[in-house]
Amino acid sequence: MMKLFEVFLLIGLIICALSVTFTKRMLTAIVIYMSYSLIMCVIWVILQSPDLAITEAAVGAGVTSILFFVTLKKIDGFEERSDHEQD
Repeated sequence: MMKLFEVFLLIGLIICALSVTFTKRMLTAIVIYMSYSLIMCVIWVILQSPDLAITEAAVGAGVTSILFFVTLKKIDGFEERSDHEQD
């Protein structure tokens, strides 16, 4: 049962890594990056490295994502959908 969960996490990591590479919207890329960090945090717990898991959660999913959101806000990266994109 645990082996299946580990395979599921590995597949999730690969999907997140590929998705963040091919996405065109910055906001979507940041959310996928946060998901990647959270999955990695769970993997560190499974590997019995709670110190790395806490660091990954705090820095990877927390601080870095907040910095990305602030940067996106400052460069006006939050795109509003224009009329031609709604079709």
